[in-house]
Amino acid sequence: MRPEIVDLPPSNPEVEPAAQNTESLYGEIEKQEHTEQRQDAFGDEENAEIKYKVLKWWQGGLLMVAETISLGILSLPAAIAGLGLVPGLIILIGLGLLATYTGYVIGQYKMRHPHISSMADAGEVLMGRFGRELFGTGQLLFLIFLMASHILTFTVALNSITGHGTCSIVFGVVGLILSLLLSLPRTLEKMSWLSLVSFISIFIAVMITMIALGIQNNGAPVQAVVEANLVTGFMSACNIAFSYVSHNTFFTFMAELKDARDFPKALALLQTIDMTLYIVAAVVIYRYTGADVASPALGSAGPLISRIAYGIALPTIVIAGVINGHVAAKSLYIRIFAGTDRMHKRDWIATGSWVGIALALWVIAWVIAESIPVFNNLLSLIVSTNCALITFKYETDSRSFNPQTALFGSWFTFGFTGMFWLHMNKGLWFSSPKKIMLTMLNTFAICVGIALCVLGLYASGSAIHDNPGSSSFSCTADSA
Repeated sequence: MRPEIVDLPPSNPEVEPAAQNTESLYGEIEKQEHTEQRQDAFGDEENAEIKYKVLKWWQGGLLMVAETISLGILSLPAAIAGLGLVPGLIILIGLGLLATYTGYVIGQYKMRHPHISSMADAGEVLMGRFGRELFGTGQLLFLIFLMASHILTFTVALNSITGHGTCSIVFGVVGLILSLLLSLPRTLEKMSWLSLVSFISIFIAVMITMIALGIQNNGAPVQAVVEANLVTGFMSACNIAFSYVSHNTFFTFMAELKDARDFPKALALLQTIDMTLYIVAAVVIYRYTGADVASPALGSAGPLISRIAYGIALPTIVIAGVINGHVAAKSLYIRIFAGTDRMHKRDWIATGSWVGIALALWVIAWVIAESIPVFNNLLSLIVSTNCALITFKYETDSRSFNPQTALFGSWFTFGFTGMFWLHMNKGLWFSSPKKIMLTMLNTFAICVGIALCVLGLYASGSAIHDNPGSSSFSCTADSA
């Protein structure tokens, strides 16, 4: 059952929603036409047993931080080493600013189409029924493989910490159960406290690594520019780009905000924290390790510090996966119960459906995680595994192949967002100098998405050809 159709005036995507009321939200030119809009996915919650639209902007921002920043941050020093300090920082800052803008475009698209609560909804607006299925399937696959990567990383971390204290499958099952239990709350507001724990966890782990390396002070040389071929240079740039890939969840976070117009503040919180932490961690760790920095960088601090840091980072490993799992379950839950009051009930059908969906998704993710030793590089075609995952599975040079999110993440963060803007501004692309500049910027974002996808798939195929597989569902340690 679809939500009721209502008519609303289209928006001017260049006007800051927080600074305008609903009547003046849109520009004079675009007010000349009207489009049909559906109400938001949750409808009127005044008398609902479970209310979803209660998320404060700072809670949404912390959720975005927890979903974005994981152990992948520790691949950035190796990426800087592969490019040199100057080009590495230029790419790190430049792509961070582009990701900030594309995130803002997602906020604009949501304000224009209030019913959007997932990439599937956005795909339907952009491309009709085909777009709904394409975007929805892509987002679900992306999230499930992310969930799998976190289960595997949890297993790898426990193997590292305990010295392979028991069968790796046991660690995987523990990760499955823990992740499932933490995914059971039905609202993001109930999940927001976990995001704070996740951020504190990864922040302390990174600080321990930087302090330990500073104390050791091996005096490694720092190179402003490094000679690199197309493949190694591009893969280092890709590792930087993929550290910002989290936009596929933004529509879901916006859907549960108490006031969707506060999204720019949540986005600003995310980008301020991740860009600052990325720059500091990448530069400081590279400064004290040089060209021989490991990926993940925890390996550069020695076995003892590495174990301590991974132990502290365990909450981040779990919680980042849990948030992705919650978004995946929510996309299916809304699709099943949209337009009914069932999702606002606490009865056994509503609760049982939520638990059943979450259980099914986490079991699938666990099976994928246990199978990854066979197709680890195939995984990288689809999802953003953090760099710890691939490096643990294959002990290689720190600038070795680490393609992530080639197929879906690049499009959700850069390519599709450019299309969203062009769709919102159809007929106005060259109407003013400002529009021309923004048209060029969003076209550039689409080109970035295409480049990451095409070259990332090429690199993935090369790695599948070059790297050997290992046994799946094995008790052997997953750590290097």
